[in-house]
Amino acid sequence: MTTVITGNCGISLAPLVFQKPPPPLDLLGNDAWRFERFSDYLDELERARPALNAACLVGHSTLRVRQMSRLDREATHDEAVRMSKDLEDALTAGAIGMSTGLYYPPARHATAAEVIAVGAPLTRAGGIVTMHLRDEGDAIDDAMREAMHIGRALNIDTVLSHHKLVGRDNHGRSAQTLAMIEQASRHQPVCFDCYPYNASSTMLLASRVRQSDEVLVTWSKADPTAAGQSLFKLAKARGTDPESLADALSPAGAVYFAMSDEDVERILSHPMAMVGSDGLAHDQSPHPRLWGTFPRVLGHYVRTRRLFSLETAIYKMTGLSARRFGLKGRGLIAKGHYADLVVFDESRIEDRASFEHPTQVSVGIDVVFVNGQLACENGISMDMHAGQVIRRRGA
Repeated sequence: MTTVITGNCGISLAPLVFQKPPPPLDLLGNDAWRFERFSDYLDELERARPALNAACLVGHSTLRVRQMSRLDREATHDEAVRMSKDLEDALTAGAIGMSTGLYYPPARHATAAEVIAVGAPLTRAGGIVTMHLRDEGDAIDDAMREAMHIGRALNIDTVLSHHKLVGRDNHGRSAQTLAMIEQASRHQPVCFDCYPYNASSTMLLASRVRQSDEVLVTWSKADPTAAGQSLFKLAKARGTDPESLADALSPAGAVYFAMSDEDVERILSHPMAMVGSDGLAHDQSPHPRLWGTFPRVLGHYVRTRRLFSLETAIYKMTGLSARRFGLKGRGLIAKGHYADLVVFDESRIEDRASFEHPTQVSVGIDVVFVNGQLACENGISMDMHAGQVIRRRGA
């Protein structure tokens, strides 16, 4: 990778000063929440000289935690006004848009009307909204309609984050959801991203456990020894049921095997699909997508499965994403563009990260250039810190 979009799923590091944020914001650590203004965060990121380019979203959940005394309800008019002002300030500082995570507890009680009210500055600034849907299982149709209604009301580009279908009863429904996206795209700018795995990763929740064929615990504050173990096997060994154990281990994280390979391939091969990873850089036992997403597409889905051409795969990772997120001068090899380049051997590139060993480095990548500077060679970092903070045009 040469460029990352940060602040997805409603969670951004700013603007928020908070000692003990609620889940899942606490995943980033209690000492992370120290930026009163979004401009403070971007300025410090620049001073730190990032290794990669970074374009940053403002998290709707972060705004809620900052401005609301209680999160178990819709925002009041005054709270929405304050959140909207925070968003406007962030866009002025250079944020590229806002993200939402209506699935997660801090925003679960937010309505579409609230998101539209808070997001009003996006329309004026030409920002983007990325949306982790309220539901990715049985009620995904309603969740998609809600997301597209929000984007349509704001009249802005809308990205449905890591599109997938979870739960055995929903396997095969991607044909229906993709048709919904195609239909909506005739009337509004909407697209989606996805990752090339049949398992997802998020907070450990009993509701998700019931939808899954297998659940791998990635971390647990209540019982750190559970990390890396099967929830189902652990529950059997402890003489309890998986849902009760999930509650007992929380706060915790998990990998859920609840998707079908057929849906993964159908979604990944759709012309509108961007390829994207997802995760936390400091997670002790992350989903392998954090380390293997892009080589997995090039090795498994292009070379082995022949799902689409090499050129199509690269476009899904580069030019399409840069165009959708408005990253001018990125995503293409062209005169006058930034020299963000990855040189790889198409016959050897392969992901090595697995669910058992999720931080294994991929093979087949020779060199990586970030803004024209050699950043990595044969898997060894040059420690160049050549990345830039990409601020919204007009900021």
